[in-house]
Amino acid sequence: MEGMSRAQVDKAESKDFALGGKPMRPRDAATLILLDRSGSQHKVLMGRRHRAHAFMPGKFVFPGGRTDPADSRVPVAAGLPLAEEMRIAGAHARATPARARAIAMSAVRETYEEAGLLIGRKASFSTSKEGWQGFAEHGVRPALDGLRFIARAITPPGRVRRFDTRFLAAWRDDVAVALADGGPTEELEELVWLPIAEAKQADIPAITRTVLEELEGRLETDPDLEPGGQAPFYRMLHNRFVRNLV
Repeated sequence: MEGMSRAQVDKAESKDFALGGKPMRPRDAATLILLDRSGSQHKVLMGRRHRAHAFMPGKFVFPGGRTDPADSRVPVAAGLPLAEEMRIAGAHARATPARARAIAMSAVRETYEEAGLLIGRKASFSTSKEGWQGFAEHGVRPALDGLRFIARAITPPGRVRRFDTRFLAAWRDDVAVALADGGPTEELEELVWLPIAEAKQADIPAITRTVLEELEGRLETDPDLEPGGQAPFYRMLHNRFVRNLV
């Protein structure tokens, strides 16, 4: 950034391109696609990011964010299905049940923080971990057994921010408490439930549209999203955008 003005840096970061230096290692992240199946068509929960944000300003996105490894140590009412656990963690040396749990828990935490929706069971709950006090206040013990692995995508090299993102899904029925005023953060300006076809036409990132198309196809053959269903993995390999099933 040396030799660049603050305005130039802000402009470059808003386009999300790297400004030199060492390649950025992708950070674990998770996003939650909350599905409502109460009507004639599936709806998804999306929120609009503030236009002042450097990263994806004004875009409609699913609740989500970076994974905090400490999330793996928060007690739960029910863990991940085994058929989902290791596919969420990945298939390399760092792939462990603890990593899978941390990733899944970060999606649950971010959904509370950004949307005010607490996924879990009504039960006594206490923890000292940052970000989880809202669950204790509302008597909700987080649960992971309803989460399903839908897709994985790694931000291409050469970006300011790189994430290894797992797209997870859960049903609206899994929400134990819905706060009328939304979550405690101000990440999202508005929250809306959109039919999947309508969500694909909204102002959303390209990868989000791709994942919605994948989800739409999966729901046609697997309407209950049974554990263990195959999911796409998107990444750049040798300057080529590739899609594998995991």
